Amino acid sequence: MSPDISRHRPAYTTLRVEERGVVLYEQHLARLAEAGPTASAAFRDFALQATPGCYSIQSTAQGLDIKPRPPSALFEGMPVRWLISPHAGTPAPFAKPAPPSAYDPVRAHGVATLLTSADGAEIYESCVAAVIAWDGARLLAPPDDRPAVRSTALAALRDAGLITFRPIAAHADEPLALVNALAGICLPSIPGRAPFPAHVHDSIAAAIRATARRP
Repeated sequence: MSPDISRHRPAYTTLRVEERGVVLYEQHLARLAEAGPTASAAFRDFALQATPGCYSIQSTAQGLDIKPRPPSALFEGMPVRWLISPHAGTPAPFAKPAPPSAYDPVRAHGVATLLTSADGAEIYESCVAAVIAWDGARLLAPPDDRPAVRSTALAALRDAGLITFRPIAAHADEPLALVNALAGICLPSIPGRAPFPAHVHDSIAAAIRATARRP
């Protein structure tokens, strides 16, 4: 049976595979399911036999284009810079864009770019990851109506009941962390921000690791 091309909508994701399976399996399946049943079936086939590593996956009318890719560019203690989001003022949230995209010009090697509102008051996301904060009692993430990619890592933390949605102020001292599908959680170095608590870091890392599975 030929693919139902009329039902295909483009979808793109990047992911990490461990021995136990695809990290954030359910969240990636949901993202690729937007391209239609052919993409969903192809993803399940991939997840059954994928070897450990990192991959980029682009939907096509026939299924999926799957390519090995380097690990995440994020690393512990990386410096940050601040820029206005290229999507400031855009209806949100939105699907992860395939390259090339509006994020390319705001990325710099070895630096995490924190993307803000047009007035610089709120942090929406980083150039390659979702941003979360710790207020001393709760994990915070920007509200759903902020212009940012629908993050698979953030979706998993939401599913685990770990996230409260509240604006994240750019000019505050709450500790910040970055989360994405390739790195899990990463703690950048941000002058003026308190250190992220180790026990909270470990609970987030564990919650993301627990999502790894095969169909």
